[in-house]
Amino acid sequence: MERIFYNGCLVVARASYTISMLRLSESLLNRPVMSLRTGQQVATAVEPIINPNNLKIEGFYCTDRFNKEELILLYQDIRDIIPQGLVVNDHDVLTPPDELVRLQKVLRSGFTLIGKPVVTVSKQHVGKVSDYATEMETMYIQKLYVTQSMLKGFLGGSLGVERNQVNEITDKKIIINELLKGTPAAAGMAV
Repeated sequence: MERIFYNGCLVVARASYTISMLRLSESLLNRPVMSLRTGQQVATAVEPIINPNNLKIEGFYCTDRFNKEELILLYQDIRDIIPQGLVVNDHDVLTPPDELVRLQKVLRSGFTLIGKPVVTVSKQHVGKVSDYATEMETMYIQKLYVTQSMLKGFLGGSLGVERNQVNEITDKKIIINELLKGTPAAAGMAV
């Protein structure tokens, strides 16, 4: 709470904070998809589908538990994320890829984030994406973790890049704004 005096009176202002839950990519891979209706696993979420235009996880490629078919779970069909896995209403929310017309361009791109080279606008090589953190309410990727070369890694560790520092994403690399001069790349540091 913040205390403010206005015209000689004490006014107490309450700050409203939004708590957002960030998860690293590892916690989203190979997770069971659980049905609320049956309480059983109906699929396994294997890999996220990332939209390179806005760094949003649109859904997950899933392996159907019953016939091993590849299906897609859209992010909006996830009811909750619990230690046992991703919770959905039932098996029928899983969709064959060819039925998702609006998502076809993203599916065809086959975009993957892990291992993608990261460079600055001035073409300085920074490293490669080793992980990312996703805000679970909106499924937007909020932070990229970049592993630097061995030499730079010994001197400064890994680098955390906030989403607002990303300048452009291409098929081959991620271009970020310039690094601050004289600032070592410390673990978890935002650029």
